[in-house]
Amino acid sequence: MTLFIDVDEAARLFAKVGIRRVIREMATYIEADYSRWAQFDKSPRTANHSANGVIELMPTDDGQQYSFKYVNGHPDNGQSNLLTVMAFGVLADVHSGYPTLLSELTLTTAVRTAATSALVAQSLARPGASIMALIGNGAQSEFQALAFHEMLGISEIRIFDIDRDASLKLKHNLAQFPNIDVILASTAQEAVKGAHIVTTVTADKAYATILRPEMIEPGMHINAVGGDCPGKTELHADILRNARVIVEFEPQTRIEGDIQQLEADFPVIEFFRIVLGEVLGRENDAQVTVFDSVGFALEDFSSLRYMHAMAQEHQIGKHIHLVPTPQNIKNLYQMLDQTAAPASHLRTAS
Repeated sequence: MTLFIDVDEAARLFAKVGIRRVIREMATYIEADYSRWAQFDKSPRTANHSANGVIELMPTDDGQQYSFKYVNGHPDNGQSNLLTVMAFGVLADVHSGYPTLLSELTLTTAVRTAATSALVAQSLARPGASIMALIGNGAQSEFQALAFHEMLGISEIRIFDIDRDASLKLKHNLAQFPNIDVILASTAQEAVKGAHIVTTVTADKAYATILRPEMIEPGMHINAVGGDCPGKTELHADILRNARVIVEFEPQTRIEGDIQQLEADFPVIEFFRIVLGEVLGRENDAQVTVFDSVGFALEDFSSLRYMHAMAQEHQIGKHIHLVPTPQNIKNLYQMLDQTAAPASHLRTAS
């Protein structure tokens, strides 16, 4: 039997445990798995692009457990009151191939993306950082704000979105956290000025320039989340050229990240090297750092491990008959016989 966690159960779990605790705990799972980098089978995700968006599969395994995530990105979905991004995933036993967990990953991905952003920023942001600009105030924005508040102590967040209603939504949702001062900015440049950390998480599938070189100040850390597929960027190329750039899995980020704008040999640092202590994150207080985040399958593996553990601890989810269990494993057809009506009950038309 396979454990199944649906959206409602995941939402109840996060509410019960507390979203800030969930973010913090998931970050520990992600960091633990990055410290086992060599054990994972790694490859760029498989993407099917269309005129309206992209559907992707993100697989990996550590030799014991296998996971994949199905995720989409359709920027125009909002016009039909549909989510821009949605996901589900599977955790399976490598030795038998049997699925152990089938889970929603839309809410969970929002958590793991924010947890990863804050985890990386702990190594890259300037010590004492307290002000963050948050450009793009859609579905991911609350999670980013709470992650940086919880894990880095950010107390002032300056928000901007071309859709002012999105910014008002974000300010309303964060009002329940009195230790976060949320300031509405009238432009991206106004939001960024004087910020210690700048998070960009926009949705448009386009070569956008959300941040320009003249907006960047010494010592800033840029958490670039929105550029995550070919043809979609957020940063001017010169920002990258003048920064220390950290990525998750270099072969994938070369295709999907903001560095797709640059030459193939532009130097970047994979995050696992920082986790293992092979290299420093930030080298000095004046350095500009960029996390060119596209999301990597290892992080989904971590989030599925976390959800499986939490489901067992809090007794959520239900077991479903996802895989057949015939009495005779060589006679799959017998399962049809078990559900068919007895022959004596069949009548011919007269």
